[in-house]
Amino acid sequence: MATLLLTNISQLNTVDAAHTVITDAAVLIEDGLISWVGTAAEAPASDEVHDLGGRAVLPGWVDSHSHLIFAGDRAEEFAARMAGQSYAAGGIAVTTEATRAQTDTQLADLVAARRREALAMGTTWMETKTGYGLNLSEETRHAALAKPLVENLTFLGAHLVPAGQDADEYTALVAGPMMDAVAANVDFVDVFCERGAFNEEQTRTVLTSAVAHGIATKVHGNQLGPGPGVKIAVEFGSASVDHVNYLDQEDVDALAGTWTGWDAATRTGDVGTVATCLPACDLSTRQPLAPGRELLDAGVQIALASNCNPGTSYTSNMNFCVATAVLQMHLSLDEAIEAATYGGALALGVADQVGSVEVGKRADLHVLDAPVAAHLAYRPGMNLTHSVYQGGALVNAG
Repeated sequence: MATLLLTNISQLNTVDAAHTVITDAAVLIEDGLISWVGTAAEAPASDEVHDLGGRAVLPGWVDSHSHLIFAGDRAEEFAARMAGQSYAAGGIAVTTEATRAQTDTQLADLVAARRREALAMGTTWMETKTGYGLNLSEETRHAALAKPLVENLTFLGAHLVPAGQDADEYTALVAGPMMDAVAANVDFVDVFCERGAFNEEQTRTVLTSAVAHGIATKVHGNQLGPGPGVKIAVEFGSASVDHVNYLDQEDVDALAGTWTGWDAATRTGDVGTVATCLPACDLSTRQPLAPGRELLDAGVQIALASNCNPGTSYTSNMNFCVATAVLQMHLSLDEAIEAATYGGALALGVADQVGSVEVGKRADLHVLDAPVAAHLAYRPGMNLTHSVYQGGALVNAG
């Protein structure tokens, strides 16, 4: 197989278990995988060489929570929220109507364009969710058309109870016919366990069905106030619980308890429930930022994700999420980068494939137009993505 050497890397943040940072580094790629990592002076011969011009390199971002399958615009809702109106889950219905009106081709084109936009900013692995269909035919359609467009797909039929429908009857539809229809196309099942959405009993009904179908689970939990989301996610052994803005000590302890069999120093053992923090959403909804610092200190593995969606976080810029985590959530730069790469990979069950720059992993690399990674937070809001490699291929060149 032909080999490609990326060299003249000023700083390589590998995000491996030892948090290795290599200066004047190089990476060898073969057949789409990383085959060697080290200093440029020791680099092996290769068929092709890309000189990265003294730029910093990171693993590609792993965005483990997004909602790309939508049409329409909710800028007026955003403006109203910024003017002091409180956020409620009901705005989802506005997007549902616009999304249902799209043809398959139109909707697929929208999803693909958003995926390309994220890729251009360094996101090389991305999850997205259904949830703007909210009936059997639409949720089935969305799952089928989105499956080839993203790396992981999540069924979120339990996003909101459609207006005029009985909540328990709709829950039964999600857990029954909808689940049957989408099961072959999805990797996870998620539930918006929140006031104005699904209560504890309804959440359990959907997750129980997911388990019966052999599908891994996630939970939108504790976003708008204290609630049972974390407790349920821990009980079901969910891959992640996302938002986690309002946690009490019992919630933190419960999450930490899922990680007692995990050795962070060697990254071996039993993977627990990842707490996914969504700082762009927190800013857009004026919710308190998720307590990422406290979760890390308690031994909980966290992820950072964009929550890209039309109502509460209309951005897929993970650079922005990392900067916010450093500047406002009190994470160190290394902690924020790890949460946006390896943490996201843990939340999606793909940490053996992506999330760090290590031999044998997919060659997903994010080249910054900066000499060191600290510029992500040092120069917040700047477009620092120079180029992106996905599976060893140059997919975005600055």
